[in-house]
Amino acid sequence: MAYVIAEPCIGVKDTACVDVCPADCIHPRKDESAFEAAAQLYIDGENCICCGACVPVCPVSAIYLEEELPGKWKKYAQEIGNGMWLSAKASCKLLIIKVLCLISTGVLRGWY
Repeated sequence: MAYVIAEPCIGVKDTACVDVCPADCIHPRKDESAFEAAAQLYIDGENCICCGACVPVCPVSAIYLEEELPGKWKKYAQEIGNGMWLSAKASCKLLIIKVLCLISTGVLRGWY
């Protein structure tokens, strides 16, 4: 299970968690174009290594293990699980993996 950033982060977007994350899985960072428009920060569950480094540095206590989310914030785990908040970086990575799989199986033969 990955960590999830819940409602207390909305409008705050403190990036202390981004700075301590060894897996670079919390987005958007201040240097990403999506930072200004994002309501909150999100954890890419595919790349989260569940180290917990982000939890103690969050000034609003918004980060929980998915299975420990308070009931009122369970929707944050569901929305992330459905891929609704997948970062652009993660989306590109998944697309590349899918294309490589299609190439290796011969499905895209002649398309490249």
